[in-house]
Amino acid sequence: MSTASAAHDGSRRNGGTPANQTTGPAGPAPGALSHRQIMLILSGLMAGMFLAALDLNIVSTAIRTISDDLHGLSLQAWATTAYLITSTITTPLYGKLSDIYGRRPFFLTAISIFVVGSALSGMATSMYQLAAFRAFQGLGAGGLFSLALAIIGDIVPPRERARYQGFFLAVFGTASVLGPVIGGFLAGADELLGITGWRWVFLINVPIGIAALVIVARTLHLPHTRRDHRIDFVGALALVVALVPLLIIAEQGRLWGWTSSRAWLCYTIGVLGIIWFLITEFRFGDEALLPMRLFRGRTFSIGSVLNFIIGMGMFGGIAALPLYLQIVKGKTPTEAGLLLLPLTIGIMAGSIIAGQAIARTGRYKVFPVLGAVLLLAGMLLMSRLQVDTPMIEIQMYATVFGLGLGFNMQPLVVAIQNAVPPQDMGVATSSATFFRQMGGTLGTAVFLSVLFSTVVDRIRQAFIDAAATPAFQQAVRDPAVLADPANRPVLQALHGGGQAAVGGGSLSDSSFIGQLDPRLARPFLEGFASSIDTVFLCAAVVLAIALAVVFFLPEEPLRQESGLQARMAEEAAEAAENAAEAAAAASFAPMPELDGEPAGRVDGVAGLVGAHDGAAGLDGRDGTGGEPDGHSDGVTGGSAAVPTRPGGSHG
Repeated sequence: MSTASAAHDGSRRNGGTPANQTTGPAGPAPGALSHRQIMLILSGLMAGMFLAALDLNIVSTAIRTISDDLHGLSLQAWATTAYLITSTITTPLYGKLSDIYGRRPFFLTAISIFVVGSALSGMATSMYQLAAFRAFQGLGAGGLFSLALAIIGDIVPPRERARYQGFFLAVFGTASVLGPVIGGFLAGADELLGITGWRWVFLINVPIGIAALVIVARTLHLPHTRRDHRIDFVGALALVVALVPLLIIAEQGRLWGWTSSRAWLCYTIGVLGIIWFLITEFRFGDEALLPMRLFRGRTFSIGSVLNFIIGMGMFGGIAALPLYLQIVKGKTPTEAGLLLLPLTIGIMAGSIIAGQAIARTGRYKVFPVLGAVLLLAGMLLMSRLQVDTPMIEIQMYATVFGLGLGFNMQPLVVAIQNAVPPQDMGVATSSATFFRQMGGTLGTAVFLSVLFSTVVDRIRQAFIDAAATPAFQQAVRDPAVLADPANRPVLQALHGGGQAAVGGGSLSDSSFIGQLDPRLARPFLEGFASSIDTVFLCAAVVLAIALAVVFFLPEEPLRQESGLQARMAEEAAEAAENAAEAAAAASFAPMPELDGEPAGRVDGVAGLVGAHDGAAGLDGRDGTGGEPDGHSDGVTGGSAAVPTRPGGSHG
């Protein structure tokens, strides 16, 4: 067994303490950071993550106002799609490059790009410019989340990570609460400090980002040994070819048609890109952007599948809940964001409970299993939502769903990080984020397509059912209803083509529903509620698959050393092995002439003794003198310790 392997095995046997640290005075292990050092680094990571989390919540609240002001409502989706494409593609790139060159320069680069992209977005004068600047901003966003999680893996052992993950959850919770409020305020302000209100949605990132840059530059100083490595540019290009058309069709398929010629072109290019990417990754081996050997481990492969499936069910389901609150319940975007606070609280509570239990027991599998059960239960409960469902009931269902997410998100990342070698921490962490994002993108596209493809028929059916009720019949004859201009489009549709004609128009703007007489609005609300319930049922089917897959997730013993400690232990073991090999090679080198003797000739008795006694020379002296017991003191001992002349041992 090699020295490196022995050190690694010793590390496993001793609960994560490297074998070469088991002797000597007790003290902090090499690479171990104090609580104060970890908190300093954590402050920088939280600043970067807060930047991205706040932007996500603010922009989603204000995007409708932004697109109206830039006269590009029909192009609104491209601003989101451009950001999504670049942030998704760069996520694995940041992970791989940071494994080679270190986390600090790439985390600083990610923040800098994000800040510049935010400033440019705030100065956009058209939706095309905004889409381009958001794409540039996404180049930075791809590294903010994945690198922060990778750095935590570097400095905190898996079993101790629960002590610090609460701070990350506080960041997400704060951003979830402040984002809709700030976004709604800025979008509603005509002007602020001489600048149009919605532009501050992006400009607010500039001072926050500069503060994050200063904090990270001052606190994030981790030792890193650069590894000589080819950069997998071919794999990166193949990934771009694969993902760009697939992400575009995921966002635009509902408008283009999933079987249109443009859709088939995207499918074809995407599949060819995936094949090219896989071939490239196998060819590059360990130097690949996403090394295929990682998938030989069951924890990494099953964990990646779970991240994809749960991301699909999670984002797909969550995308429909705000629509239910805004359309069916008539809430503003800001109010809808605040009403989702129980979901955030559930995520925080689930993550903290899971983290603390994992820290005490060292076992994690029970939480993804329990989390999948809660996710499925929460989604099934939400599939029962009706127009008149009380808000307290909705929030209870959201809390159950949030608990399920909390039980899954952190434990799955911990399991994947624990299962890979320390030198692959970045690429493994970014892969977990990448697969979850891809699943979320696909889920959002598919489930929103289900929603809008079924809602028109559901509204028509709701009007047919309502036409037989006395309340509806009274409404269509009420003079006040007939005189209100807001009701005229619906009344004209009813008189022109009957109840079946209602709902056939464009529903891209649902704001008119809130202006209708409640009796005329009711069928619209019931149609939307019914279609959203269908979305929740589809998401429940996906989460049921996740529940079946999670039972195959292995449970490996959690390391008690951080990624940084493990890397330093491996480097020390490798250095010791190299030194031992160098010493062994030196022992076979020709010896210089001694007292006129030719090279290789020494005292015959010493030679005989050296050949006879394999234990001689263990203390490593130069072999020119003898021990009191007459033994020669060779360099390494053994019959080869001191060369002798062929066929002779006597001088």
